[in-house]
Amino acid sequence: MKKQLRTTSGIEIKEVYTESDATARDASKPGEYPYTRGVHPSMYRGKVWTMRQYAGFGSARDTNERYHFLLKQGITGLSVAFDLPTQMGRDPDHPLSRGEVGRVGVSIATADDMSQLLEGIPLADVSISMTINSTAAILLSFLLVVAERQGVPWSALRGTTQNDILKEYIARGTYIYPPRPAMRLVTDLFAFCAKSVPQWNTISVSGYHIREAGSTAVEEVAFTLADGIAYLEAARSRGLAIDNVAPRVAFFFNCHNNFLEEIAKFRAARRLWASIVNERFHAKDPRSMMLRFHTQTAGSSLTAQQPHNNIMRTTLQALAAVLGGTQSLHTNGFDEALGLPTEESARLALRTQQVIAEESGVALSADPLGGSYLIESWTDTIEEEARRRIEKIDALGGMLAAIEQRYPQGEIESSAFAAQKAIESGEAHVVGVNIHEDGEETAPRIQAIDPAVERDQVLRVSEARRRRDAARATAALAALSQAGAAPSADLLPCILECARAMCTVGEISDALRSVFGEFHGA
Repeated sequence: MKKQLRTTSGIEIKEVYTESDATARDASKPGEYPYTRGVHPSMYRGKVWTMRQYAGFGSARDTNERYHFLLKQGITGLSVAFDLPTQMGRDPDHPLSRGEVGRVGVSIATADDMSQLLEGIPLADVSISMTINSTAAILLSFLLVVAERQGVPWSALRGTTQNDILKEYIARGTYIYPPRPAMRLVTDLFAFCAKSVPQWNTISVSGYHIREAGSTAVEEVAFTLADGIAYLEAARSRGLAIDNVAPRVAFFFNCHNNFLEEIAKFRAARRLWASIVNERFHAKDPRSMMLRFHTQTAGSSLTAQQPHNNIMRTTLQALAAVLGGTQSLHTNGFDEALGLPTEESARLALRTQQVIAEESGVALSADPLGGSYLIESWTDTIEEEARRRIEKIDALGGMLAAIEQRYPQGEIESSAFAAQKAIESGEAHVVGVNIHEDGEETAPRIQAIDPAVERDQVLRVSEARRRRDAARATAALAALSQAGAAPSADLLPCILECARAMCTVGEISDALRSVFGEFHGA
């Protein structure tokens, strides 16, 4: 069958592009509004992107050892992966946690676990990103307690809590509470950090998981920015000034296989977000209009067949992210279609970034593909198509209402089905899967999680409960439930007191479950 001549978003790929294809609607330079060409004038000439390898497995001690290994290899920022019980607000000894403790991330149940996770990590010097959403306020509180113990002022902390609950309802599923009370937690974290943790990025609006669920590049931009609009609207409704919130809003995008489309996608997202914050929210601070983003290469593009082919896929995706102007980058291990990355594959993934930075020369000029007729044309098309979908969401009543009506979910499902159908029909080629297949393959060594990790974590959380001041913990949890029942109460100070009192992730989540209830899907 003839290979498809359209991008994943359905953009027709012409045989050749000329000046007439590029409308050149803005003549801005890098660092100038609307930031099409990048958020900084010199981009990587001034400072190379943060090399932030996502890691977490087993116990806090296991993951701490991996972090020290990665720091020795040259990473410049940590990125924490939490296991499903931690993400879902369950302790290691909860019946629903059985078999999941430490499996897809690190198990963190108390502030002591967080302390062990970050042992020997200079919190004032290393930026820490945490991929955590429903329990973001809890995990950030644990981090703040660790900083107190280390004598590090909160004002010195740099990093990000993902804290993007809307995409959980759209694409990922690690929600706890219904959408509207969950949004209260998001904005409470905004307000708290604006006062007390000023360098912290309070949200990373995540298109990554939207893309992993099967969206196109255009849908990734549209639904991610629509989520961003919903968060800024919620902050404004809370009485927070846009210029106090928007500069600390970061984004998180996927980088998939269509090399040129991905570069155009990042440029379109920057331009569209700048115009949204300027025209819809009337921001005055230029930083409010800058779309700063972290990129991760596409996990869904990795294949279990011929897994070493994933090295080439990841390299192309990383290069596209750099040419698209990312501020931070994670490169996947080639073995992640089979299991968690080993030290070997994690090091190779990091070396991929380092070779691009140090040897390729692409970091020496800002937006080196700016002016390409194809790139400019596709940037315009992606922006226009994404804007059209955002207008559809506005017509439905905003992103919360659109989620309740299953608009973004339905669009993603349709795109995922079409993409899989194209692979199965042979219209879309995947090397090693439906083209250039081999009869015999040797599987690489897989990172294994010792079942003893779960037993040890169960004992550890039980011991933490036994050693703490029980009266203080009980009082802190009761105060949190009471605050949750009062719509105008600030939840972060109460959660922070629970963390200091050695309350667990599950107990703190349950205190809010008692007043918010649980969400079980639409």
